[in-house]
Amino acid sequence: MESLKVKDYMNRRPVTFTTEMPVAQAVERLLTGNQTGGPVLDSRNKVVGFLSEQDCIAQMITSSYYREQVARVKDIMRQDVLTVKTYDSILEIAQRILTEKPKIYPVVDDDGYFEGTISRANVLYAIDVQLRDGYKLA
Repeated sequence: MESLKVKDYMNRRPVTFTTEMPVAQAVERLLTGNQTGGPVLDSRNKVVGFLSEQDCIAQMITSSYYREQVARVKDIMRQDVLTVKTYDSILEIAQRILTEKPKIYPVVDDDGYFEGTISRANVLYAIDVQLRDGYKLA
């Protein structure tokens, strides 16, 4: 199972955001992309934050209370982003998920450039495929 790598199961075309994007537009991207969150990228395609459904819900409640929607992604994104590399082991990521609890990790190269995302569901799928293949051999 150690041979399972992030690059083989990651989402190469996930929903992404920019810092200046209005939160309302970000919400639309989340809804149409059917994702729970995604990385915020700068103009060089480097991860500078992460935006989740939870971040958006909190802002939408505030916006509905004050009747204004002027917030930008940079105003509500998390800046402490946990990332992984394409060559990382799926099993190691699974173990990290148990302690760090992210739903989605941005995948970056060694220079910090964004390459995709890997979610809990992607990790679960990879492990399931490996286990099913092992059962077929037994």
